[in-house]
Amino acid sequence: MDTAAANRSDCPEVRVPVPLFFTIGVVSLAENLLVVVAVIRNRNLHSPMYCFICSLAAFNTIASLTKTWENLMIVFANIGLLEKKGPSETNVDDVLDSLLCMSFVGSIVSFLAIAADRYISIFHALRYHNIMTMRRTRAVLGVIWTLCGVSAVLMVRFFDSNFIMICFVVFFVVSLAIICFLYVYMFMLARIHARKIAALPASNGGRRRRRRWGSGMRGALTLTILFGAFVVCWAPFFLHLIIIMLCPTNPYCECYRSLFQLHVVLLMSHAFIDPAIYAFRSVELRHTFRKMLLCSDWKRCS
Repeated sequence: MDTAAANRSDCPEVRVPVPLFFTIGVVSLAENLLVVVAVIRNRNLHSPMYCFICSLAAFNTIASLTKTWENLMIVFANIGLLEKKGPSETNVDDVLDSLLCMSFVGSIVSFLAIAADRYISIFHALRYHNIMTMRRTRAVLGVIWTLCGVSAVLMVRFFDSNFIMICFVVFFVVSLAIICFLYVYMFMLARIHARKIAALPASNGGRRRRRRWGSGMRGALTLTILFGAFVVCWAPFFLHLIIIMLCPTNPYCECYRSLFQLHVVLLMSHAFIDPAIYAFRSVELRHTFRKMLLCSDWKRCS
């Protein structure tokens, strides 16, 4: 914090206890690992949507692991076991920043992939399995992880440049706009689609189309809840970045910047909240969690 700005501001920096950071990181790490393992072990979850959700949980796992390791380094530095600005510590910090950036970019791109998947499942239900094959899903996931890794390294390497920071913020805003537009368009079409399906005769074909459409809409609603939680948790951090660029020494802006540690807690809470939403919205995932946590014999519980 700039000293002159701090003297002009009446807002002291809000500090969050390190044990709280550590607790959120460890719990969210365990939760998201549970989601990843559940999707891998349950063949009923081997579908494109759950593969993208598994990817999102993996990115959340990386974010939780990164913040947990960073908190451990802070504790070790405070008790004198690490240098706060040593060369090896600085290199590790750069790696952790790269992983955190990768988890953010990966989360956004995963939301875009899930939104596209839900759109196809709702409005092209009869051709869905021909369009969204597992081979194509794996290819999309490979592209997502490669691009996220490269972009994260570049962002951290050149983050001192205002251009990179602006690109980071613009990417966030544009991605939000695209996903919001897709959601609004999807739910507007869904109302029209619902009327057409309701007018279908009560035949086997009509019932199948209703089931497919209902399943797709439930998935879209789950995605909407996940995306809403993502925006609430990450937006304050990006507002912080915007303030750094626009008014770094303004005392009013400094008051908002004094809440930075609370913004980090909110950011970390995203990885903590997502698995609870999965469990609340998905019967299959709840059933898998129950078997994994309460049943010693997987096959007998199936």
